[in-house]
Amino acid sequence: MGQTLGDLLPLAVGVAISPIPIIAVILMLLAPKAGGTSAGFLAGWVVGVAAATVVFLLLAGTFDMGSGEPSSTASWIKLVLGVLLLLLAARQWQSRPRAGAEPSAPKWMAAIDRFTAPKAAGLGLLLSAVNPKNLLMCVAAGTTIASGGLSAGQDSWAVVIFTVLATCTVSLPVLAYAVGRKRMARPLESLHTWLAAHNAAVMGTMLLVIGFVLVGKAIGGLV
Repeated sequence: MGQTLGDLLPLAVGVAISPIPIIAVILMLLAPKAGGTSAGFLAGWVVGVAAATVVFLLLAGTFDMGSGEPSSTASWIKLVLGVLLLLLAARQWQSRPRAGAEPSAPKWMAAIDRFTAPKAAGLGLLLSAVNPKNLLMCVAAGTTIASGGLSAGQDSWAVVIFTVLATCTVSLPVLAYAVGRKRMARPLESLHTWLAAHNAAVMGTMLLVIGFVLVGKAIGGLV
């Protein structure tokens, strides 16, 4: 199981440092209805990551990849995912704002102050399970777990560990805000400003690294 968890770690980090959901939860924590909306967003985010990973774990299991050795099917899937992540990395890098330019934010961010808890939960689900970048990470995670030759119980624990790590950057601000509401306001503002300015560069770099990792593992399993 240790090898599988090691392979899952960079994928979990890739989901965890996605700037958009972090910015979204920060804006919710700075909004008037911070408690309800942030908790709803966190619930949707966790459910989306876990559900997508489980779905692709079950789908990958139909290809009989649980022998404990890297199968050619798993390797080809990882190769395709790695190439897609590299293409997304190039696109993210090209979309970064030029020096001195004001970064543009999605229109839905301006409406976060008016979000209800159910709407925030729906946004969390959308950003986790439908967003192409995160979906590719969950596909790779499900495939990695399916090809690890683990028992059903170990598969479940692997999904839990991946989900906890992948969602920690959203869950930790929510928990910290619940414990120390007043002290968190200024750090959250600073983090929001930095992430908004470096969103594309951060995500592009991480996608590039994970893409090369997946391609390298795929090539190692095919030769």
